[in-house]
Amino acid sequence: MMTNLNMDFDKRVVIAPEDMHWVESRLAGVERKMLEREGAEAGRATTIVRYAPGSAFSSHRHDGGEEFIVLDGVFSDQFGDFGPGMYIRNPIGSEHQPSSKDGCTIFVKLSQFDPEDQAFVRLDTATGTWKPGQAEGLSVLPLHEYGPERIALVKWQPGTRFQEHAHPGGEEILVLDGVFEDEFGTYEQGTWLRNPPESHHTPFSRQGCTIYVKTGHHMP
Repeated sequence: MMTNLNMDFDKRVVIAPEDMHWVESRLAGVERKMLEREGAEAGRATTIVRYAPGSAFSSHRHDGGEEFIVLDGVFSDQFGDFGPGMYIRNPIGSEHQPSSKDGCTIFVKLSQFDPEDQAFVRLDTATGTWKPGQAEGLSVLPLHEYGPERIALVKWQPGTRFQEHAHPGGEEILVLDGVFEDEFGTYEQGTWLRNPPESHHTPFSRQGCTIYVKTGHHMP
């Protein structure tokens, strides 16, 4: 099992879908695409996880907390069944036993919580309230915030451009649909990118897109 993958947060990282490869987990029917990882089966990790129909993960505790969004299918645990667009936060010390009757794919982040952030979150983005963004053509659906950390979905109408700006605490993006762009490149659906603390860019989207974006969590 690979360890210490993309753990230098001073470096910009871009991983396109064609650069990702499914890796079998220790449980049959559960596969992962590793984006960043500290340690083999413990520590900080950002991963895309795919559950085959009928697969299940053993009951386990999240000593560093867990955050995920359901990309497709239905994810289940003892707390409920969560379909596409559900955003979940299980705080430090929480336990669950995940499974998927018909299969699902989730984007999951482990061991990245502030120890004081103990909120359980169950938010259906399909019915959430979008707010106007800071530029014409932008809509924002806040997911969670704590201290300097901000997490949201951001929808870009075709042709939307945003001014140059900095990210003092870093920025992380997963392109959920469409094509996101900046002066450094073009990022199609499924691309994951991480910009380091104090980085600058000028984002836009000619085609339109929806992104998951997290900022302020890599404070220098």
